[in-house]
Amino acid sequence: MRVFLTGAGGWIGSVVTRELLQAGHSVVGLARSADKAAALQAAGVTPVIGSLADLDVLRAAAENADGVIHTAFGLDISRIGALAAEDTAAINTFGAVFEGSERPIIVTDGFLHMTGEKALETDRPEVMPAFPRASQQTAFALAERGIHANVVRNPRSVHGRGETHGFVPVLAAVAREKGVSAYMGDGANLWPSVHRLDAARVYRLALERAARGEVYHAVAEEGVAFRYIAEAIGRQLGLPSTSLTPDEAEKHFGPLATWVGNSGPASNVWTRTTLDWTPEQVGIVADIERPDYSA
Repeated sequence: MRVFLTGAGGWIGSVVTRELLQAGHSVVGLARSADKAAALQAAGVTPVIGSLADLDVLRAAAENADGVIHTAFGLDISRIGALAAEDTAAINTFGAVFEGSERPIIVTDGFLHMTGEKALETDRPEVMPAFPRASQQTAFALAERGIHANVVRNPRSVHGRGETHGFVPVLAAVAREKGVSAYMGDGANLWPSVHRLDAARVYRLALERAARGEVYHAVAEEGVAFRYIAEAIGRQLGLPSTSLTPDEAEKHFGPLATWVGNSGPASNVWTRTTLDWTPEQVGIVADIERPDYSA
């Protein structure tokens, strides 16, 4: 298949690129600059220069593709409203091009639930006003129109060697600043996780399945006790770990305290069975403890 991939040079997109190429697919990747386009070309990707705001560029690339994998999303959360609108417009553009065909669109989203209940692939959450990203809801609407749009949900921690963004590096930065790696209470609240190489296979398998309206959980570990993650960060940095009360955690972590203290496990049973997917990489605790994890 000729696959148009947004975010082809990103943390997840770069390994999705590798996975697709190794499986014999060709990749056309969206790049924001000439330098990034050159890097993609060196990796065997046909680059297209533009951004998610360039709908004409997206439309032309999709028209010449057998499938789309959409992993790009801006990192400046202070602009979440604008980023969400841009994302929705991009997904709808892909849908308009693929309408009337069986060409697949794979859209990326995540988990925002904090109830402690295990998230299932059958869940269809509503858009949260405080965080109006609507990637999966937009894909569901396309599927209702007969378009082969599907969703890959990634967990809180998509880990791997050299990780520079995401929760683990942020937590590590707080630990360095405070001199201690902390957790809240007994730290038994659960965080789902996946190694990015395992996540990349979910995207490839979902693309090749070419279903309609399905959700896949790129979740290798359905829930790891946060205390173990904090202790692993502490060992990696040579810092002690400790428990904090909710009030202490609020001061220690700031806005991150909400995520540190809540539980959000996610199931992977249906995804494993449907895609015949078995995670092969190390878990998050073992990964963090590798000497070169944050190199």
